[in-house]
Amino acid sequence: MEHRVRRFALLALFLLVPVLLLLQVALSQTANEQVPWPAKDWPRESPAKFGMDEKILSDFADAIGQGKYDLIDSFDVFRCGKQIFHRTYSHDYAAIYGKEAKVRGPLNARLTGPYNYFDPAWHPYYHGTPLHSMQSVSKTVTSVIIGMAVTRGDFKTSLDTPVLHYFDVSKVKNVDDRKKRMTLQNVLTMSTGLEWNEENVAYDDPRSDSSLMEATDDWVQYVIDKPMVEEPGQHFNYSSGATELLAFIFKKETGQDIEEYGKKYLFQPLAIDYHWKRTYLGVVDTEGGLYLRGQDLAKIGYLYLHGGTWNGTRIASEDWVKQSLMPRLGAEGGMKYGYQWWLYPRKEQGHFVWMCLGFGGQRLMVFPEEQLIVVFTGWQVLKDAAPVSSLIARVLPAVQTPKCPAASH
Repeated sequence: MEHRVRRFALLALFLLVPVLLLLQVALSQTANEQVPWPAKDWPRESPAKFGMDEKILSDFADAIGQGKYDLIDSFDVFRCGKQIFHRTYSHDYAAIYGKEAKVRGPLNARLTGPYNYFDPAWHPYYHGTPLHSMQSVSKTVTSVIIGMAVTRGDFKTSLDTPVLHYFDVSKVKNVDDRKKRMTLQNVLTMSTGLEWNEENVAYDDPRSDSSLMEATDDWVQYVIDKPMVEEPGQHFNYSSGATELLAFIFKKETGQDIEEYGKKYLFQPLAIDYHWKRTYLGVVDTEGGLYLRGQDLAKIGYLYLHGGTWNGTRIASEDWVKQSLMPRLGAEGGMKYGYQWWLYPRKEQGHFVWMCLGFGGQRLMVFPEEQLIVVFTGWQVLKDAAPVSSLIARVLPAVQTPKCPAASH
């Protein structure tokens, strides 16, 4: 048995080495360049100056405006450190979801407040501001903040640390040997082994554990009490609850609130405006509570495109960035999953689009080879938002030059 385990470990290492080398190349391509850094807002240039076909982008934007890709609120393209395309769309969400806003259901368990997903005061914009609900993009930002804390030495424990290390086990239900083996890395990779029904049901389905969790007062307890159904680390099973555990664990490990930590070391250095919701017990909603502007979400992609540095300052270690973007498990839709990052496979073997995805149509897409970042926000919540494959198929043909033109530096 031990011999087979060693052989499997060596095979896995052999398969991952090419991916790590490709990641190293992608991250280092920008490391030695004169990099332009956005301030509060991105500098704007024409698509043509940065090797993009404006007509292709405009035609796509027009199709969005015609409703061919459902309820999209914004479409932004960034290349080589500049914002080269921007389009917003206005939707009367008070009218679109007016009926649902008054009916108790999985997306409106308490009829009022921040977790009524049909209340136009809360969704998709935060109280009339430009801050847009990011939903599960919050998960990726949570991973970024943990990586910052690891880099700074404030999050000291290994990712192999059992999750139950942070809990009073006498107050946790359904504890067995498998739950005792569940680690922080299993949480980051959505492979906890916990019973969790979210991936295969709609968010407005009353069986969704995500909605059931959000209807309770104590989200963390709801998650950690779930029974185990398989060995941790074996399979990807998308779980908003897993990421909510990270808010609790971060506080236990560092003694600091993850939002306040992120404000000091991520949001303020990158000049990012934000709002972050909390659960009914005051725990940061790391699974889906973040609000950002689309152009600020692009900064998260730009940070990772540059290996975790920002304007000469190390925000997260290059190793954390590489580990986060490593395709660790097969996920839904043929994608892979890293540390709360989605990895969309490209035609070239071992190449991926790095993505953050959120309920309603939040999309951050990073194309490392092209130094291209594309952001969508939207609020299509009663059916699936436009698939990422269809969005990528409309954007990539606009790329006319494989790399940033010399004029961009």
